Amino acid sequence: MSGPTIKSALLQVHSIAGLVLALLLCLIALTGVIMSFEDEIVDHLNAAIVQVAPRTTAALLPDELVSRLKAVPDAGKVAAIMLSSDPSAAVHVRFARDEQGGRPSSVYVDPYDGHVLGVPRGEEFFTTVRRLHRWLLIPGDAKGWGRQITGVAALGLIVMFISGLVLRWPRRASSAKMWLKPNLALSGRGLHRSLHAVIGTWVLPIYLVMTLTGLWYSFDWYKDGVVWLLARPHVAAAKMQPKQPRPSGRVEPAQPVGFDRAWSTLLREESGGFARAQLMLPAGLGTVMRIRSWPKDSTLESVRDEFRIDAATGQVISAERYADKTLGEKVIASVLDIHRGAVLGFPGKLAFMIAAALMPLFAITGVFLYLSRRKLQRPAPPTLGRLVPGE
Repeated sequence: MSGPTIKSALLQVHSIAGLVLALLLCLIALTGVIMSFEDEIVDHLNAAIVQVAPRTTAALLPDELVSRLKAVPDAGKVAAIMLSSDPSAAVHVRFARDEQGGRPSSVYVDPYDGHVLGVPRGEEFFTTVRRLHRWLLIPGDAKGWGRQITGVAALGLIVMFISGLVLRWPRRASSAKMWLKPNLALSGRGLHRSLHAVIGTWVLPIYLVMTLTGLWYSFDWYKDGVVWLLARPHVAAAKMQPKQPRPSGRVEPAQPVGFDRAWSTLLREESGGFARAQLMLPAGLGTVMRIRSWPKDSTLESVRDEFRIDAATGQVISAERYADKTLGEKVIASVLDIHRGAVLGFPGKLAFMIAAALMPLFAITGVFLYLSRRKLQRPAPPTLGRLVPGE
């Protein structure tokens, strides 16, 4: 197959994939833009309820907080609490889903007397945006078809990366100007092609990182492959174990599972060296509680220790400390922070947000290029000669 034939075939593949996926990719990208600085926005909106005045009295233990919260009308079943070593930080309480599958809004609680400070603003909005970004609001969320659809869109985007890179490969490939400088003196089709190709080159590395990390959330085979490649064998074997199905219905354990013993064990294990910790009650009949602990010297979501602690006995079942992970295992733990550019700090998050916001530009210029190419390929109407009377 000759070079022009290969390029013609790649152009068809690139165009068809772009036309089919344009709207979906724009939706995924723009919802990602909205979530880029979610933490900062939510903290700003709720500045009045996430902090309390420090007091000389000791903060209430978690079980006492939950007990006082139960007296609040319409309070749901507590599923997790976020505690902090900062004496001025409020306690963040999340609730379990109800019989209809809905989840009540979380609340912030005063750690010293247990009274509710308020419901966080923006939480429901960002939850909806996140479900749209990941699962397109298709019923079933992570168990529905939305997860696979976004994964197929990501695979299609990789096809567009490869075909687009081959199609735009300049004759002077060593010239940075040819790769990185758009020709703004052009107009019409020439300008559209320059913007589409050059700005695409700028954002290609970011899009590639976004796509490769986004596939982690869409396909189990991809996730298992990454774990097998980057983690130590015994860690990979543990992570690739199939999840046990949750029991149907809401079956309560014989005795209520509390937080206090697990909380005491965490304080002993971490020796006060954490900034905040999230304690999550078991979803089923077990008593093993999952606990995440973030150190004081990091703002990244991925830099955390994880424990499994028996809430009934306080025994540590497992401890997964971030400092003990290999480089590959730290990459696995940081998939979300890599996906959103947070591993590079504020500049990284800003760069990833701008790159995602440029996705509609590729959709628009790509459609214009396709329509203009179709117009050029359309055969010209035959010219009618002067007719002689009688012919």
